[in-house]
Order: sequence, then structure tokens, then C-alpha cells
Amino acid sequence: MIEFTVPSLLALATGAIVAIAIGAALLLLIVIVIGIYNALVRDRNQVKNAFAQIDVQLKRRHDLIPNLVETAKGYMAHEKETLQGVTEARNQAMAAAKAAAASPVGGGAVKALSSAEGALSGALGRLMVTMEAYPDLKASQNMMQVQEELTTTENKIAFARQAYNDSVMHYNVRREQFPSNIVAGMFNFQEADMFEIEDEAEKAVPEVKF
Repeated sequence: MIEFTVPSLLALATGAIVAIAIGAALLLLIVIVIGIYNALVRDRNQVKNAFAQIDVQLKRRHDLIPNLVETAKGYMAHEKETLQGVTEARNQAMAAAKAAAASPVGGGAVKALSSAEGALSGALGRLMVTMEAYPDLKASQNMMQVQEELTTTENKIAFARQAYNDSVMHYNVRREQFPSNIVAGMFNFQEADMFEIEDEAEKAVPEVKF
């Protein structure tokens, strides 16, 4: 027959309390980690969704450019280099957009897209300047229609980019805050890149007025 003395009972009780306290602390820690993880997933998905809105407008922009080039080609037979520059910049931007759509968070794909879209804006801007010497082209009904659609699309891209950058800022702040940064590191939540064009001259919407 096992006899329990008062000290042994106290030791057992203390051990049980400590075990319960440790278990409760571990459970609380698990709940906190799950909550932070789910918040990071939610914010990352918001970034991806915001980028999807940009991607829709970029595809529209890329689809309009061949119409612009073909219309201009009929009037600008001696400006092949300028037209070719727009086409090449458009192809590079499309490739960059495809890569960014596949992985908008981490990997630098969005930065590459920002650079490609900046180059495309620059090529379009040079084309518009060249068009000033072709009044018949400026008066073309087809060109004016493409210009209007392109300008509308550019404005939509600007709004979508702002919404995306806001989502990126929110996600990155949460990712860097303590203790979220620990969970982000544990589960490889990568930093999201802003979609912005560093060259101030290329931030403006390409001038396509006729």
C-alpha cells in the first residue's frame, strides 16, 4: 500500500499545475501562430488579387498596341525603327507580365515588370512625338479611337496599381512586425514588391492626344 505524505502530495499537485500551465502556454502559442499565419495568408492573397486586376488592364493595353502600330504604319513608312521599338517593348512587357502573374509575390518578377512597362511607356511616348509630323495620321478616325481606348486603359492601370501598392504595403508591414516576422520567416512568406516606375519621366501616362 502506497502512502502519500503531505510533501509528496504537494509535489504532485505542483507538478500537475506546472504541466497544465506549460500545456496552456503551448496551446496559446499555437493559437497565436495559427492566427498570424492565417493573417499573412489573407494579406498575401489580397496582394495576388490586386495584381490580377493590374494584369487584366495590362493585357488590354498590350492588345491595343498592335492596332496602334498597324494604323501608324500606313502613314509612317519611314519610321520603321520607331514602330519596331514599340513592338519589341510590347513583347518584352508581355513576357514580364506573364512571369509576374505566375508569381507576383517574391522573386523580383514585379520589379522586372515595372521596368518593362516603363520601357514600353517610353517607346510609346517616342512614337507619339514622331506622330506630330503626320497630320493625316493624327486626324485618322481609327487612330483617335485607339488613342481614346489606350488612354482609358492607362488610367485604369494607374488606379489598379495604386490599389495593388496599398495591398503590398499592408502585407509587408505585417510581415515585418513582431511577432509576425518570426512566423513569416518560419513559413517563407516572401516580401512583395511595389509596382512602380522609378524614372519620373516615365511615370506620366503616354501623351496620345490628337
